[in-house]
Amino acid sequence: MNRIHLGHVFHVISIGVLIEALFVLTCIPVALIYKEHEVVQLIFAFVFISIIGGTVFVFTKRDVVNISIKDNFLAVVLTWIFISLFGAIPYIITNTIPNFADALFESVSGFTTTGSSILNDIEAMPKSLLFWRAETHWLGGMGVIVLVIALIPYFNIGGQQMMIAEGAFFTTEKIKARTIDVAKRMWFIYVVLTTLEVVALSVCGMNLFDAVCHAFATVATGGFSTYNSSLINSSASIQYVVILFMILSGMNFTLHYMFVHGRFKRFFKDEELKVYAFLILISSLVIAYFIVQKTGITWEPAFRQALFQVSSIITATGFVSADYLYWTPFAKFIILLLMLTGACIGSTGGGIKVARYVIVFKNMRQYLKQIINPNSIQIARFNEQSISLDVTKRIIGFIFFYYTTIAVGSLIMVLTGLDHVSAVSSVITTLGGIGPGFNLVGPVENFASLSEFGKYYLSFNMILGRLEILSVLVFIVPSFYKK
Repeated sequence: MNRIHLGHVFHVISIGVLIEALFVLTCIPVALIYKEHEVVQLIFAFVFISIIGGTVFVFTKRDVVNISIKDNFLAVVLTWIFISLFGAIPYIITNTIPNFADALFESVSGFTTTGSSILNDIEAMPKSLLFWRAETHWLGGMGVIVLVIALIPYFNIGGQQMMIAEGAFFTTEKIKARTIDVAKRMWFIYVVLTTLEVVALSVCGMNLFDAVCHAFATVATGGFSTYNSSLINSSASIQYVVILFMILSGMNFTLHYMFVHGRFKRFFKDEELKVYAFLILISSLVIAYFIVQKTGITWEPAFRQALFQVSSIITATGFVSADYLYWTPFAKFIILLLMLTGACIGSTGGGIKVARYVIVFKNMRQYLKQIINPNSIQIARFNEQSISLDVTKRIIGFIFFYYTTIAVGSLIMVLTGLDHVSAVSSVITTLGGIGPGFNLVGPVENFASLSEFGKYYLSFNMILGRLEILSVLVFIVPSFYKK
């Protein structure tokens, strides 16, 4: 009864791979427009990926009867692994990133919207491959599985389980709409935000190609730029546009839907949104103060630098407008705390998420009240809903595994020869899908100098973080394989 339906699992994987092939196809016109020599290789990559995906699609049965949660977890994890593997093909076949470990790292970083890179000269890359990098962000940002559910109606069965497994959303509220409607709604908002940012960046003077690539990277909270210096040398207007869309993309997409439909009261009463906005504002003001004190520059550029980096780090986008390694120790400590915070639930951002911390804090407060008044009944609430014990246990369990993963990963990276600051920050930034870290993996550095083992491990770490850890760790539990 509880056997794994491999037909269903590989059917899902094949659809994800076929969608990926279509995205590879869109790189070919870019290569033609810019008269690049990579056209033939990209056509071969498209054909190869399509044949593999199509063959598996044809020979796997569409079994939607008695699909178990095991099937859905396995389908999600393997889909992300396979699209990452196939995503490395355009880099390898065009010889832009010939080393497999490097190509895989860049592919995984793109799809998981981490934004960490091994490239030393981004601007030397063909435009078609830069477009592919941006596309991996955009496809991975909302989630491949969410797109599959939105496009393929019969995956509505078990779809919510798959979306949860993919880390597409976490909520204390019941989803009343059909899963397929939720998926379509999320993707619609995603497309609208992307389009608006392309227009805004173009108006501010960025050329269309760079505007599209940066919009893909911003709304997906990815961070791949088409410039070597990221957005350090961009105009103030472009930086403010990117700040706005990073903040919007780090919000719960359900709130965007509510705002558009005039549910302003629910929008502005959202507890997570209030804390998210408060953290961004206070962190930016404090860091701006220290920038002014250290450098003597005026408040506007100081606040813009601070607001940009705070928004970039808390949303796990990873764009850079200043090298924060030159900031004061306290300012850098704030950046570290923001790396460990994350964006909002139901967003494209990574990390632990603001709501989880809010719920844990509320439970701690209620527990202390219970100690003072043992006979009282203390019920923690989040957005006017009582928080069940099951939700609380899952959140605490997730946070425990998150920090344990950081501790174990940091030890592994130190053993590869990295200094302790670089090692710890490399694990934090890849697990949280952030991009830059500290020291050797800082905002103006990259991951090229890491050992091959280190790159493979951090690639695994990126997938682990993108799928919110537990979706992957269930495979080490022996009971998962029992019938």
